[in-house]
Amino acid sequence: MDRDLASLAARLRALPPSCGPVRLIAVDGHAGSGKSTFAGRLAGALGGAPVVHTDDLATHEELFAWSGRFADQILGPLSRGRAARYGVYDWVRGEFAEERELAPAPLVLVEGVGAGRRALRPYLAALLWMELASEHSWARGRLRDGPGLSTFWSGWIPAERAHFAADPSRPYADFLVHQKQVGYEVLMGPSEAP
Repeated sequence: MDRDLASLAARLRALPPSCGPVRLIAVDGHAGSGKSTFAGRLAGALGGAPVVHTDDLATHEELFAWSGRFADQILGPLSRGRAARYGVYDWVRGEFAEERELAPAPLVLVEGVGAGRRALRPYLAALLWMELASEHSWARGRLRDGPGLSTFWSGWIPAERAHFAADPSRPYADFLVHQKQVGYEVLMGPSEAP
């Protein structure tokens, strides 16, 4: 396992609970910055911690207006030490098509653009920011998604810019995550600066 990832996992395990009995850890960054891949690897380093993807909560009409659903379906139950049940949006059908259960595990990761938003920060034990410039992230995302989603990206980029202009996450990050050729480098974030 990557040494920085193992060290980060140990630090996260040592944090006090932030949402009832849960240590809620956000992985935020621009679309295409590697959040999902990193969250999956970090979940493995944490012994199989569950991961909530904000893409499951967002919709075509509400790319960033999912805070209420997150609070009602996830934060509320977890803060009381209960299992959460949340709807999972089907991006092809354009509707919430299934429901997922989330146990109040010791550590729960939430990953996605805007996961470190103002409404969630009081419930976070830590906020991690994927340190990759927006233009590089978006280029990676477009390459990943292919030409069939170019119309989506044309709408997404201005929406993401507007979201982070109104509610930036990076200044509040506890850790900045740099993807290397092999593995990750984890540095203290702006919120930890003296």
